[in-house]
Amino acid sequence: AVADPLRPQAREAVARLQALGVQPVVLSGDNTATVRSIAAEAGIQDARGGLLPQDKLDALAELQRTRGPTAMTGDGINDAPALAQADIGFAMGGMHSTGMAMETADVVLMNDDLRRLPEVVELSRSAHAVLWQNIALSLGVKLVFFALALAGNASMWLAVLADMGVSLLVVANGLRLRRWGSDREAA
Repeated sequence: AVADPLRPQAREAVARLQALGVQPVVLSGDNTATVRSIAAEAGIQDARGGLLPQDKLDALAELQRTRGPTAMTGDGINDAPALAQADIGFAMGGMHSTGMAMETADVVLMNDDLRRLPEVVELSRSAHAVLWQNIALSLGVKLVFFALALAGNASMWLAVLADMGVSLLVVANGLRLRRWGSDREAA
């Protein structure tokens, strides 16, 4: 079988995903031997070829049962059902992507650079951490002022001032994520 060449950034993207604890799996409709060869070249051990769209759905459901939450990356019409079933679907939005894949996916990467996948994982994890930091900070200050109010040591204006201050801190903490991409590009 004639093999499509490995995308230039595939090895780097796979290595970064694996370093993040993500276990890439290839589910493809292409020839099984070709799929396994290309996957091995990229550093992916679990590669399944010769899959019809329903087979991809079944394989994805099995991965969800055995490994937990899954993400699916695809660019073709045959990927659309699996993109919809995955916990999060990524459509590669470059020249080869179909409208169906982009419409079905949760996230559309506007180029074919696979290195964007680990970047999205990193950004998502950072956003999740910031969210919990903000919740903890907000609830912590409210609990402190609730205790102070019960003890009769907090005035209303001080509680309002603290609440406004926490609101500003939460916004400032969230705005740190805006610098996320520029921090990595500078490195």
